[in-house]
Amino acid sequence: MILLFITNSICNTKFLYKIRAFIYKKHLTFNVLNYPLNFTIVTKETIIQNIRALKSHSNINYGIKTKTENFTEKLFYTLFDSNAALDESINELEKCFKEIAVLACKKPENLCESIWDRFLEKLPGVLEKLNQDAEYILENDPASNSIDEVYLGYPGFYAIAIYRLSHELYCLDLLLFSRLMSEYAHRITGTDIHAGAKIASPFFIDHATGIVIGETTVIEKHVKIYQGVTLGALSVSKDMKNAKRHPTVEKNVCIYANATILGGATVIGKNSIVGGNAWVTKSIPEDSIVMNTTTTEVKIKEKK
Repeated sequence: MILLFITNSICNTKFLYKIRAFIYKKHLTFNVLNYPLNFTIVTKETIIQNIRALKSHSNINYGIKTKTENFTEKLFYTLFDSNAALDESINELEKCFKEIAVLACKKPENLCESIWDRFLEKLPGVLEKLNQDAEYILENDPASNSIDEVYLGYPGFYAIAIYRLSHELYCLDLLLFSRLMSEYAHRITGTDIHAGAKIASPFFIDHATGIVIGETTVIEKHVKIYQGVTLGALSVSKDMKNAKRHPTVEKNVCIYANATILGGATVIGKNSIVGGNAWVTKSIPEDSIVMNTTTTEVKIKEKK
């Protein structure tokens, strides 16, 4: 394959279009006497060499993404399916974990290998919290009919589950691994919970679409949030990497749909309610009700 690139600073667009058409038809017998043209011939091999040079700075192994997604699904199945053969499943998870750790862990090889044992130790505690989360969802959502429905059919529960598991990886300094796991849950549920957030149990997410919870967010027990809620940073710059950028939500708070709460110094006091579409950038005292006071007027158009 040979590509012929033609540049001409003085010819108009119409002329260039005609030249491209001629080349497409492999007809190159056009008059160029009045047009100073420059020709560049590029082969497929040259293009491949250019792409290879541009990729040379990167050591990305895209297989880690697929491996992490498979690990996430297998882990969820192992923890919640009553028919899962635990011995066999744990062995499979260990093998998959170590394959991912080889690609994701930036520590010496012996330390990467040992991280699996530390992660495995955390699983009973994570499962206990998730069972509390599921019960809390069942208790607070009038549309829920059974605990099985929560485990099997609630994207909010799935998002919380993958958050709690990825959070343990984050705490073990497997940052890429935890990010890929949380991004998989983000893609599946539409809920973006950074693995670094600190979220107590029980916790309730309803509808689980368009929710964003930033890395330094702190959420205490018995908090309920609805679709479209953002717990984000008030401003973003790289020098804030190690700073508290996201809000703190205290106990027994309910945050309704599409509310936006921003800033690391922003605290939503316990027992408060934040209404839908509210914009909050300052701390709210406990036992408060925050409302968006924008009113909507409805006018009836008169028929002529």
